[in-house]
Amino acid sequence: MEQGLKQKVLLSIENLKDKKNRLYFMVQDTKGNARASVRYIYQLAMTLKKSGFNPIMLHEKNDYTGVDSWLSSEYMSELPHKSLEQQNLEVSPEDFIIIPEIFAYVMDQIKNLPCGKIVITQSYAYMLETLQPGQTWNQFGFLKCITTSENQKQYIDGVMRNVSVDVIRPVISEEFTKKTLPPMPVIAVHTREQSDAVNLIKTFYLKFPQYRWFTFRDMRGLSEKEFANSLKECFLSVWIDDESGFGTFPLESMATGVPVMGKIPNLQPEWMKEENGIWVDDKNLMPDFIADFTQNWLEDNIVPSLYEEIEKTAEQYKNYEQFEKDTISYFNGYINTRIESFEAQLSKIEE
Repeated sequence: MEQGLKQKVLLSIENLKDKKNRLYFMVQDTKGNARASVRYIYQLAMTLKKSGFNPIMLHEKNDYTGVDSWLSSEYMSELPHKSLEQQNLEVSPEDFIIIPEIFAYVMDQIKNLPCGKIVITQSYAYMLETLQPGQTWNQFGFLKCITTSENQKQYIDGVMRNVSVDVIRPVISEEFTKKTLPPMPVIAVHTREQSDAVNLIKTFYLKFPQYRWFTFRDMRGLSEKEFANSLKECFLSVWIDDESGFGTFPLESMATGVPVMGKIPNLQPEWMKEENGIWVDDKNLMPDFIADFTQNWLEDNIVPSLYEEIEKTAEQYKNYEQFEKDTISYFNGYINTRIESFEAQLSKIEE
């Protein structure tokens, strides 16, 4: 019996060293809607795929819509996909399952699997949403976490004890490049709650009827390419998301050269500075701020330093080489730790 166990442990070590172990990345089905959190997971998986690892995308249902309609067909064709619904998931001790924080009920279902387990937390606000009171990730065997910013890491460290948290900073998609044509009288709006967008637009037109010829553009339901092209037509972006953990939309706007007016979220992003946007505490004041900015834009009175600052901020999140380096480095670290664990187990067997 010990000989058989020894061979299994040796095989696990060999698979880890040869990068043959499976890395299951679980993703939500967005039903064809663009979502930065899902793109981030696909970017992690694709980076590892191109570096010789063995990532597999995992989804709940067989009728998974996929991301080719809004992201890229490359992600669907080059990365293998599997469904939990098929109930034939192969999981070996050397494999890893990487799950977003919202899938705590799946963590509970797989807690007895003897594989490596990692949480991806992109929105601290969803950390506890599907956990029962008193439950923690480590109860389900999830002892490592990947998040997107130092601010979120600090928050997670204070809530989830005995979980090691690493930061892999997202990158802005290459679709978001600086506009080459003058903007139109269009304002991009991106809010977590649809009602915030509706109330903002209605209030603005009621208070400032002289600007009714300006158009608000709701950025929902667009592919990544359509999203980027639509942004390039705007002279201002408006962002309301109190529960944001990172703030992808403002950075995408900045990358296209569009200034951002935003409600400061509960957890202020580390990239948010006084100089790189118009940041307000009260969303009810935003129509007034938009009117002021609009008038200054019409009179060509926007200070040039604002455009310089947004360009500098966006550049920090276009470092694809650093993203690849960090992703590979952290996953090599997870794998090496797993190898050490198996080698320790092997030593006990051989005693």
